[in-house]
Amino acid sequence: MIRPARPEDAGAICTIWNRVIRETTQTFTTAEKMPEVLATQMEGQPFLVAEDGGVQGFITYVQFRGGPGYAFTVEHSVHVAEAARGRGIGRALMAAAEDHARAAGMHSMIAGVAGENAGGAAFHAALGYRQIARLPEVGWKFGRWHDLVLMQKML
Repeated sequence: MIRPARPEDAGAICTIWNRVIRETTQTFTTAEKMPEVLATQMEGQPFLVAEDGGVQGFITYVQFRGGPGYAFTVEHSVHVAEAARGRGIGRALMAAAEDHARAAGMHSMIAGVAGENAGGAAFHAALGYRQIARLPEVGWKFGRWHDLVLMQKML
C-alpha cells in the first residue's frame, strides 16, 4: 500500500536511506538522516511510503532548482529496502509520486542517477525517463569522483 508518510515513519525511512548513504553511490551525500529532523522536513514536502508489514520504501520530491522559473519541475528521491527489492515497490512509488506531482500541476520530473548506477538508469528508462545530460565528476564520495546522469520525464 502506498500512502503519505507520517512523522512516525521517519525512523524506518532513515534506516533505508542511511544504508544507501553509508554503502552506495546512489546518493553523493555522506550526511546521514536523523529521524527527528526528517519528521519535520516531511511536513513541508510530498513524501510517500510503501507499507507492507512496515515501511518498505519511500519517495519524495522537491523543486528541481530554486526560483519561480523552475516551479513546475521537480526532482525525486526513491529508495526501497534491500530485502523488499524486486517486488514492484519502486515502480508503485514512482507511479504514485508522478500522479501526485501531476495533480499538483508539475510539468516534468527529474531523476539524478549516479553514472555507475546502471540499474538505476535502466529502472528509470523502463518508466519512460530519458537521459538529458551527463555531468562528469560532479560528485565526490568514497575518495573518488562520480558522474551524475540526469534523466527526465514529462508529466
